[in-house]
Amino acid sequence: MNLTEKAEAYVSRLNLFAVIEKLLTLASLVLVAITAGGQLGRLLGLHGTMATVAAWSIALVYDALWIGSLRMSEVAIRQRSALGMAVMLGISAAAIGVSVATLLVLGHVKIFAGVPVAAAAFMGLRLFVDNVLADGATAQQIAAQSAAARNARALAAADARHLASEAHTDVVTETAEHLAEMERQIARSKVLTDAQAKISKARADAEAVLAKADKEHGVAAAAFMSRELLSVGSRPVVTPGGHTPPELDGHTVVTQVTPEIEAVTTPPVTQDETDTERVVEQVLVKGAMTLEELALAKGIETPEPSMTLSDEQLEVVLRWLRYTMEPPRSYRQAQDAFRRAGFQAREERVRRIWGQIETREAKAVPA
Repeated sequence: MNLTEKAEAYVSRLNLFAVIEKLLTLASLVLVAITAGGQLGRLLGLHGTMATVAAWSIALVYDALWIGSLRMSEVAIRQRSALGMAVMLGISAAAIGVSVATLLVLGHVKIFAGVPVAAAAFMGLRLFVDNVLADGATAQQIAAQSAAARNARALAAADARHLASEAHTDVVTETAEHLAEMERQIARSKVLTDAQAKISKARADAEAVLAKADKEHGVAAAAFMSRELLSVGSRPVVTPGGHTPPELDGHTVVTQVTPEIEAVTTPPVTQDETDTERVVEQVLVKGAMTLEELALAKGIETPEPSMTLSDEQLEVVLRWLRYTMEPPRSYRQAQDAFRRAGFQAREERVRRIWGQIETREAKAVPA
């Protein structure tokens, strides 16, 4: 340990109250001795050397009584002796009272009369610190524990704020996903509606053209189709009623020629199937695997409507929804059942996983 560390250790062990108490006690004793030693002899009727010796002897004995009572008061306090504290503190109080009275009556500078009281006050502070408060090392341990508790509370409060912020962010993100899905459905509906309108218009235009052509040329076209076309060598011959010309009867080979372009028939206009599905009666498959069994076979946690699904869990849910019905559910039917069951996932994820399921199904079934 170097000199600086020794000085710091000494200063940390130094009791400031004790130092001031010692200085004030010494000053009080000196003031009382000087005041009593200089005037007490005349008050006793003594003169000369005898007066000085008597006065200083009384002052020194009084100082010894004061110092002894103060020391014994401290010992009694440390021993927790009620009788000792009462006696010694009583003597100390009496000595302090006599010192104050002596300095007030006999002293030339009466302002020093409060020095004994100040010494007693600092003695009380020192005794309080030494006997009531903890020592420096213990106080440091208590301060460290208090700081640790404050830090723990601060960290807990910060964690609570962080969790609340994460929850708010999750809600905002989830809401944004729902809003995005809503906008996606709206956009899809608009696109499909426009496409359906264009298809319907094109079919209506085609029907109008065919109706006009049938009105203008339908009779002639029907008459033409009722005729037979014959070919003799490379020269076609058209005969009404299907009779063979006389000049062709005999050794000439006659072959019938069918028209290269058949009559165009326009199918009836039906409802567009862009976003509709053919209604097929479906029944539940008996003995089909449950969602829990499929998840167990896959080796994953059973999907729940309240949880965020991984790709594996989403695939298990879609397979369960598709193959629990006979014939299997279509994408639209499975998507509706998926939503009704309370599951949540982005549509592009659902479409991607559904496509993978159909791809594997197509590979498993030979063409």
